[in-house]
Amino acid sequence: MEIRVLIVDDEALARERIRSLLEPETGFRVVGEAENGSEAAAAVRKLSPDLVFLDIQMPGLDGFGVVEEVGVRNMPLTVFVTAYDQHAVRAFDVHALDYLMKPFDRERFLETMDRVRDRLRQRDQARISDRLEQVLQTLNRGSSFVDQFTIRTGTRHTIVHVEDITLITSEGNYLRLHTAGKSYLLREQMGRIEEQLDPSEFVRIHRSTIVRTSLITEVESVFQGEYIVTLRDGTKLGSSRGCREKLERAVRIVPGRDLPSTPSR
Repeated sequence: MEIRVLIVDDEALARERIRSLLEPETGFRVVGEAENGSEAAAAVRKLSPDLVFLDIQMPGLDGFGVVEEVGVRNMPLTVFVTAYDQHAVRAFDVHALDYLMKPFDRERFLETMDRVRDRLRQRDQARISDRLEQVLQTLNRGSSFVDQFTIRTGTRHTIVHVEDITLITSEGNYLRLHTAGKSYLLREQMGRIEEQLDPSEFVRIHRSTIVRTSLITEVESVFQGEYIVTLRDGTKLGSSRGCREKLERAVRIVPGRDLPSTPSR
């Protein structure tokens, strides 16, 4: 089965990069390219590709504008290609869409292609369309991140401002919110609180740990996909392979490259 591919990016080098990475992939054929949103929308309608690599940040009609112009139900399987856009990335993470974060290497591209093959084997267009709609709805709602948590202890209510939180750790059925010199127990799930925090300020590095990104001063690779994270106060925390991509995005690590020492903030 031949998979027809459309590549959309306003940078010629970026289009060539994806084309060159696709060449060794059996069963994929590039049927067209577009350098702006208007051309992309027209190409989707005319060429009916099975797969589109769609850049988000383009002048005029951007990637999300293309989806809205064509119509979610008429879009092929879409792999978004983006520079550092934390809000967009959170939408993709939550709704499990495929995306590539610039700059990406061949290993990351191959991971995406494995997901693409799985999706195309399923051929569940309704499910793909539903996910696209969820992403657009999430982005169009604007910021929905909280700025404080209220902790009730008996008759007392303590307000913990998000701007004061440095670290969040799990303790049984509770989470401990760490601030300078104090900590507070909140009955909440880690996944739920992660969704409420701005990913440009916080990163989940382990199933039981969320840390304020600006406090990270060093990241050391200790095993495949695992890191030791050092904070400004000298605290060392372990990261898990399951959170590897989130951590790498947060501190701009390019997989496969040697990690320079991160200067203190």
